[in-house]
Amino acid sequence: MRRILALFAALLMPAAAPAQAPAAADISKALVANYGTWRNAMLRKDYPAWQRTTAQYRQVETRNRIVSEKRPFPGSIFEVPAPPPPLDGLKMIHLSQKGATAKAAFFGKINFDIGGEPTENVLVLSFINEGAWHYDRADFVNLAGLPEVRKELAAGDLKYVAETIDFQATGAVPATPPAVNPAKYIAKVYVFSPGREVQVQVNQFSRHRFANAKEAEIVVGGAVDGSNSVAYTIKGLEGGTGKEALTIRVYLMSEIEGTKPLKAFEYQVNEGEPVQGFGKGTFTVDQATAAKLVNSSR
Repeated sequence: MRRILALFAALLMPAAAPAQAPAAADISKALVANYGTWRNAMLRKDYPAWQRTTAQYRQVETRNRIVSEKRPFPGSIFEVPAPPPPLDGLKMIHLSQKGATAKAAFFGKINFDIGGEPTENVLVLSFINEGAWHYDRADFVNLAGLPEVRKELAAGDLKYVAETIDFQATGAVPATPPAVNPAKYIAKVYVFSPGREVQVQVNQFSRHRFANAKEAEIVVGGAVDGSNSVAYTIKGLEGGTGKEALTIRVYLMSEIEGTKPLKAFEYQVNEGEPVQGFGKGTFTVDQATAAKLVNSSR
């Protein structure tokens, strides 16, 4: 569901479904309760409560991203673009549970408390069961460009959520990554890949997947002094022509005011040129480069 935008790497009781199985009712109740507790932890900036209600994988992933951006941890957990919305007034329109994963979709006027009148859209909450259900992530589906879907959902026609794969629990629990040390140098991977899927790995810990994308992601663990490795794989996607242009870059982000990002690595193909399915390379952070990234007095 490319229309879903991640809100946070984070009610009325479920709609009166005619014959909701007791197990499903218990799961929905547990998910709503966990999200409410997690949301309160976010609003209160309560780190211990956040730990108790957040999936272990998500905890480590969040920490790794923050320290890779050289931001303070755990305080930066609570620096989000908008507060997590309440479920009050929303209707649970879909519940999917498979193995230790679950997704719950809510429809209604989702209020991020950022001004303006909320409109009817969809909020999808994901959870992982680790002995109890724990919050993983929230995704917002903006229906402004899907007016017919909005009308269908408002009328109780749930075909859209039932048939869209991104609303379904996968049953696959992501492996908890190792905790990385705070970055010495901030780095980002940038990929432009129309019609293709690109996977990139920088050094040991930072793995990235881009599909039909034009975006950048933080390098987990950052760049290090000396040699840094880059490996990538590329494959075509359905609907692609195989002739699209392609760019893979790694940028080093300077903390010195007025200094632009430094392009450390690049693999680029012009439109119509052949693309290699995989490759690898390196870039080096030497003393001269480091001097452009951080103040020597720090």
